[in-house]
Amino acid sequence: MKLVIATHNQGKLREIRTLLGDVPFQLLSLNDFANIGTAEEVESTYEGNAILKARFYAAATGEFVIADDSGLEVTALKGAPGVLSARYAGESASDKERRRKLLSELAATSSDRSAQFVCSVALANAQQEVLKVTYGICEGTILSDERGEGGFGYDPLFVPNGFTETFGELTEAVKNTISHRAKAILAMREFLCAKR
Repeated sequence: MKLVIATHNQGKLREIRTLLGDVPFQLLSLNDFANIGTAEEVESTYEGNAILKARFYAAATGEFVIADDSGLEVTALKGAPGVLSARYAGESASDKERRRKLLSELAATSSDRSAQFVCSVALANAQQEVLKVTYGICEGTILSDERGEGGFGYDPLFVPNGFTETFGELTEAVKNTISHRAKAILAMREFLCAKR
């Protein structure tokens, strides 16, 4: 059986492939399909967007699909950027531009730097039925300056609770045990392996 990981993002793909490890599926990504189109993330929740993407790409590929939606919620910004994390500085903005905007907005608010990463992962079959939805949260703080070359997105700004390194500095092995996406994907792996 085949399982499509609904992303073109190489960093995210590598992370999820590692986490899924021994699932009884041949792992593919959206890069394995030509002219597949793009699911528009129009829902107001992570779960809604994850389900929307899983169904969209299941219909497009005719395979089992897992799709995730995740975001950074900053306390001082009333939970922003939240579900708009990937589009926070505009549709075509780079990770660096999104981080710059976040720091700029945080500098204009309180000294509260607490934040959390949230992730929802949905599994759909070729008939677009949602078989499982899993969740993960990782709490931490936002730094004033970027640190680390690893990860992607807001990783160089986020220090998870209990650590002194950012997600951009932590090894992939450590990140894959504590991150929001790791928690959600590992819960999904448990479900997939039970289907063996």
